[in-house]
Amino acid sequence: MTAPVVVAAGLTLSGVTLRLGDGDSIVTALDAVDLRVRPGELVAVVGPSGAGKSSLLAVAGALTTPDEGSVVVDDVPIGTLGRAAQARFRRSRIGFVFQSGNLIPALTALDQLRLAVDIAGRGLGTRDPLELLAEVGMADKARRRPHELSGGERQRVGIARALMTSPTLLLVDEPTAALDRARSQEVVALLARETARSGVATVMVTHDHDVLHHCDRVVEMVDGRLSPQDT
Repeated sequence: MTAPVVVAAGLTLSGVTLRLGDGDSIVTALDAVDLRVRPGELVAVVGPSGAGKSSLLAVAGALTTPDEGSVVVDDVPIGTLGRAAQARFRRSRIGFVFQSGNLIPALTALDQLRLAVDIAGRGLGTRDPLELLAEVGMADKARRRPHELSGGERQRVGIARALMTSPTLLLVDEPTAALDRARSQEVVALLARETARSGVATVMVTHDHDVLHHCDRVVEMVDGRLSPQDT
């Protein structure tokens, strides 16, 4: 098994404000948000629908540029990068896990991981796909396609795919939304283990309060603002 990957400085959001819409319909999706996520830390973001959680992930993942403030990932202020450089940085240094795994139907679990490397570009941080599938308990199903996997298994493959390039930042959007209670616990426990093992800074948006005990820290978002919350 490969040694844990040592990463630099995780994620820092400073005074991040994002406004959506125009004219009289402008909405402040993020309101002067400050957030620091250290390497090896799993931070859950909770809050009602429409509170700004998805906007937070979009800004942290360099998918949306904030109107004010800075986003620093791995000691790189991504707002200073050009569009092409941002895209390269996002592919190689930021991993995304979506609600249902978001796997490509025609590809096996193994090929899902190989494709992630092809898209990002092969580099020093690339993991071995079979080894990583074994790490998330999916080695015996490496040749299976998404329709042959359960919901929890698809999420495991999605987590492994997101970790293939040894990212600095892992952004996870409602990973338990389509899972039952038992599978939800398994998936978030896996996220916690892989976060600690790989040293990645992980932000997980969730409505599932039953899994929060797996997280290192919980913050609540209401009306675009963040505040600490006891777990």
